[in-house]
Amino acid sequence: MIWSVGLLLANGCRLGSQDIPPRLQTSYPPLNDRLAKMVTADSLAISATEAYHLPRAVYVDAREQVEYDVSHLPGALHLGFDDPDYRALDALDRRTPLVIYCTVGYRSERMADELRGRGFTRVYNLYGSLYAWKLAGYPVVDAAGPTDRIHTYNRKWGAYFPDSLATKVY
Repeated sequence: MIWSVGLLLANGCRLGSQDIPPRLQTSYPPLNDRLAKMVTADSLAISATEAYHLPRAVYVDAREQVEYDVSHLPGALHLGFDDPDYRALDALDRRTPLVIYCTVGYRSERMADELRGRGFTRVYNLYGSLYAWKLAGYPVVDAAGPTDRIHTYNRKWGAYFPDSLATKVY
């Protein structure tokens, strides 16, 4: 986890501001502004609505187990980031569409690159990740079923998601 935090801090502003296509923009301007400076908006990025409607997509969570346990996309496989468990993907055909997500899309963008390098051919980064998913009105679950809780990584990153849409867990 310490390595992830250092990576986020060191590279959190790695992109200059970029034009974000309307298809990737969320309904929350503070998040859009932050994402424009840190997550690539290209053909390998997918919106929450596109991901939700992508046929046969497998959702892959690139967050740590404690984050996944709070909530995750329905049916998502847990992969992790600091010490990923690639065995979760062993049974998948390399052509299966994979939608990788984390909290906002920074870690998942890196993990998507890694999975492409491992031979998966249809790998997409969920632009805005869990935040964009919830902002689009799609459900998240925990081990007991639907939940209104989301793990926001920490308080700083929690500022990029409106308080009214979920119970934030740090």
